[in-house]
Amino acid sequence: MASQLWIKKPLEKLMQESSGEGNQLKRTLGPGSLVALGIGAIIGAGLFSITGGAAANQAGPAITISFIVAALGCAFAGLCYAEFASMIPVAGSAYTYSYATMGEFIAWIIGWDLVLEYAVGAATVSISWSRYLVKFCEGFDVHLPTALTVGPWDGGIINLPAIFIVILMSLLLMKGTQESATVNGVIVGLKVAVVIIFIILGWKYINESNYVPYIPDNTGKFGEYGFSGIIRAAAIVFFAYIGFDAVSTAAQEAKNPRKDMPIGILGSLVICTVLYILFAHVMTGVTPYTSFKGQDGIAPVAVAIESMGTPDASGAIHPDYPWLNRAIIVAILAGYASVILVMLLGQSRVFFSMSKDGLLPRVFSAVHPKFQTPVKNNTMFLVFVSLFAAFVPARVVGEMTSIGTLFAFILVCIGIIVMRKQMPDAPRAFKTPLVPLVPILGVATCFFMMAFLPLDTWIRLFVWMIIGFDVYLYYGIKNSFLSNRLPASIAAGSKTVALVGIVLAVMLAVIAYFHHLQTEGADTGIYYFSMVFALIHLVMFGVAQTKKAA
Repeated sequence: MASQLWIKKPLEKLMQESSGEGNQLKRTLGPGSLVALGIGAIIGAGLFSITGGAAANQAGPAITISFIVAALGCAFAGLCYAEFASMIPVAGSAYTYSYATMGEFIAWIIGWDLVLEYAVGAATVSISWSRYLVKFCEGFDVHLPTALTVGPWDGGIINLPAIFIVILMSLLLMKGTQESATVNGVIVGLKVAVVIIFIILGWKYINESNYVPYIPDNTGKFGEYGFSGIIRAAAIVFFAYIGFDAVSTAAQEAKNPRKDMPIGILGSLVICTVLYILFAHVMTGVTPYTSFKGQDGIAPVAVAIESMGTPDASGAIHPDYPWLNRAIIVAILAGYASVILVMLLGQSRVFFSMSKDGLLPRVFSAVHPKFQTPVKNNTMFLVFVSLFAAFVPARVVGEMTSIGTLFAFILVCIGIIVMRKQMPDAPRAFKTPLVPLVPILGVATCFFMMAFLPLDTWIRLFVWMIIGFDVYLYYGIKNSFLSNRLPASIAAGSKTVALVGIVLAVMLAVIAYFHHLQTEGADTGIYYFSMVFALIHLVMFGVAQTKKAA
């Protein structure tokens, strides 16, 4: 009997779930709230921290071109997201889209991948939020104890500020989506105001000579200035755009999703792109791009602000706006808080959808009778993300968020091509232009970005995905509401999942081996863990392959 892995969720059923009768989530978000949601997820400290380094080491003043290139890559995926969101206005984002176009197995893979993007990303961002809070307090001569502001791997005991911000944002989400959107709107207003103030105040201090040469000559090394430097910088600053896809996870809480979702996704992307280009133009105009070398954190922006002043007789510049550095830190704290809020929202809505389909336990889709939010879902991830943020170093998982996002973008772009062929007459409030060219360009751009990520990030992605295969093999495939529950069908599906799992386990071992060679044996811990993990799963999946239907 044929496997149930490729069964698709009917579009009619999805529409019924998003209707007033089937929708358990409260529709409170208009187009303005959705745009603010997107901006809240996109503009974080990435803009303030990575722009200077990318200009100094890769692109020079042409960092503005890099932002445009990165925006084009996001735009390809954003156009595909917009079409799906207008067709399938249901919580779950790329998971739901994949379920309707490519079947349950692919939907599970993308859903599990989105958890990586949102939950792990929220933990990573909360750790960085804690670091900036320490910097902010130091500006007032208040020194927080290291033992209580970093995890044990970084020389402390527990990261209490990171726990605090995760709890605060989670409680906001439990209270209600409208309340969360209101707070997010205030935060977005604050950080956008700071960015605009920086652009306006800095514009009059631009020295045109700092743009010469606009594209510095290549140093002889790939990715350092010249055309290759612009592309390498685009791959770096791309991560400052991550987050607009989170808008699509709130589709079931939008008042008019068919019309408003494309506005929220594309509107937030366009606004952030304009702000990014202007911000980078001012940064590299007020001071030479070489002055950003060796700077990190908020230092690149601090260097630019210190150059926004009038030189004295000796030529030394006295900044006219020293208070702006502190305002930038406030904007970073606010920016990170809104990123955490939107990531936690996205994660809970993906698990909500997977639970509604029977692929996860029902507790993840239980809705509070008063607040009309998945409170139990939020509570469980409050604990998980808080523990992660309290004890795990950010460097371990920072790039996992990026690779998870890019993987999601690729599947969404492929899904548009499939949907156009399978459901050409389905109603669409928004249509992605130039299909299949735009989706193909989206796939190519995102895979290109993934290829530039280090091998240890790929190792962690494979480990996470294999764990997801464990959950689906032993729970999801047996409890799916779309499954016919026939033993022969489940057995056939299990064999396919196990076979793919075997391939992933082998690939994990191969990547770990090459990473071991690349690091000359300095990765002993991750190497042996990967090998043992792969071996255990080769046995597990091998046994699952031999099982027969009862």
